[in-house]
Amino acid sequence: MLFFEAVNITSLETKYMSSTFGTIFKVTTFGESHGKCVGALVEGCPPGLAISEKDIQPQLDRRRPGQSPLTTDRDESDRVTILSGVEKGRALGTPMALSVANRDQKPGDYASMRSIPRPSHADYTYQIKYGIRASSGGGRSSARETIGRVAAGAIAEKFLYKEYGIEIVAWVNAVGTITASEIDQNSITRKAVDETIVRCPSEADAGQMVIAIKDAKEAQDSLGGIITCVCRNVPAGLGEPVFDKMEACLAQAMMSIPATKGFEIGSGFSGTRLTGSKHNDSFIKRGDRLGTLTNYSGGVQGGISNGEPIIFRVAFKPPATIGQAQRTVDFDGNAITLEAKGRHDPCVVPRAVSIVETMAALVIADLALQQRSRGI
Repeated sequence: MLFFEAVNITSLETKYMSSTFGTIFKVTTFGESHGKCVGALVEGCPPGLAISEKDIQPQLDRRRPGQSPLTTDRDESDRVTILSGVEKGRALGTPMALSVANRDQKPGDYASMRSIPRPSHADYTYQIKYGIRASSGGGRSSARETIGRVAAGAIAEKFLYKEYGIEIVAWVNAVGTITASEIDQNSITRKAVDETIVRCPSEADAGQMVIAIKDAKEAQDSLGGIITCVCRNVPAGLGEPVFDKMEACLAQAMMSIPATKGFEIGSGFSGTRLTGSKHNDSFIKRGDRLGTLTNYSGGVQGGISNGEPIIFRVAFKPPATIGQAQRTVDFDGNAITLEAKGRHDPCVVPRAVSIVETMAALVIADLALQQRSRGI
């Protein structure tokens, strides 16, 4: 009995301390925000896929810090190096190690906050869970951890486009109280998204968002926002009911991104205000398959993709680390006033667009390979 309990405890520790995502197309990320480097180990990439640093770098450039006046002042080039798993520009089917150096780390910025858990940050919960934490920055809870995800997801994106013609495009739909006007989900492109520094393709709304973020930065405060993502040309049949449904996997992936607070797919919460007669997506003949007249389902029914565009939204909270004075307590419970140091984004959504896209790619690639393993 004691041995059985010990085995169970060990297996739980292995599971819940994991930094690995995926079943067949698996990604393990490593590194801390102010360590020597961050990166990922990618397993399950089909052999023969043409891949190089040039395929990965564009998405890293879209998430890198210091790219505009709206982001953190930390200036990193975030150049990726493929250490293994590729030869002569082709994936070997063996583990692919990806590394990105941290060149502008300043752990000393956090010296004055080592005894203080930042309000709404992960300092307290990491310390309680592990008995230790990376006190220079956020460590594994920092958004810098997502570099490995983005690099791995860029590989998944190339696989999905080559094999299925899948296109994944995300954009900033809201910042604070400013919401963008309707965007054509069938034609929106990354080029159009990147035409504004806030990554909102509605130019008039983007201008208001930029002003709001700059005002928050000047006030040493922060803003939240919403990112919308569409995945086009996803074949019908992807998703593993009942616990690994397409939307369940997407929700897990999105909610694992730092600062996320909400996920909805298709009609989402607004669908609760409709009747079934209005909400149902009637089927029509579309070429050699069935399609739907509407897409309240968001491209997923019964946890399985139906061939329509998969559309979802992700909510991000205002970044927790702000320069304004806040009344709180230190780890010993002593009342203090915290004016947080370090370099942080006043709003994360402009840089989180590529994170949402690549996490979606990791989910869809993994589910596609699971379906392929059936020989279907």
